[in-house]
Amino acid sequence: MSVAANLARIRDTIGGSAVTLVAVTKNVSLDDVEEAFKNGVTEFGENRVLDAVEKQNSVPPHMADKIRWHFIGHLQTNKVKKVVGNFALIHSVDSLRLAEEISREAQKRSIEQPILLQVKVVEDNTKSGFSPDELKAQFETIRALPNLKIEGLMTMAPFVDDQNVWRQCFNGAKQLRDELEAAHGVKLKELSMGMSDDFQEAVRCGATMVRLGRAVFGTG
Repeated sequence: MSVAANLARIRDTIGGSAVTLVAVTKNVSLDDVEEAFKNGVTEFGENRVLDAVEKQNSVPPHMADKIRWHFIGHLQTNKVKKVVGNFALIHSVDSLRLAEEISREAQKRSIEQPILLQVKVVEDNTKSGFSPDELKAQFETIRALPNLKIEGLMTMAPFVDDQNVWRQCFNGAKQLRDELEAAHGVKLKELSMGMSDDFQEAVRCGATMVRLGRAVFGTG
């Protein structure tokens, strides 16, 4: 199916839910990025810093000023300088140390960097992230860091074909978000959860953002 047809199917599936589609451009050509843009996509996500910078520098000017880029991959502290200020939202802040490094870099640049805190609700050795208890204990410390704007939480379900596990993960992230809001008197508007295989379940569980690569482009 074409990118246009894939997007139509995704939007039909999402229906009237207020969900932001982040089209993941990993291993995707610039032509496909342009086709997605022509079909209404303005939010794009990248897993790798260098690939993202290359795409940001390659898109035509009429696209560049309308696109919001999201960094969604694992972020090493030594790559923070290349990410801060170059992405509308960093989804994958998975430790206090990383949050501190992003804060320091944002201070140097005199900007406010929007972030999501990555949480690992279901134990999974292949993924990083705060456990719910870790995030509850460290949230106020992260919140106090200067030049950061915590927009919400991000999570990834384990790579298993089990809707019950997906549901446990997504509902757990939403519950944690609600608990943090109540405990700290903050608004965490974003829940970034759901990828190509499980986004329908994520939307049912309250996702406000879904990160879709293969479902949009047929690859990635």
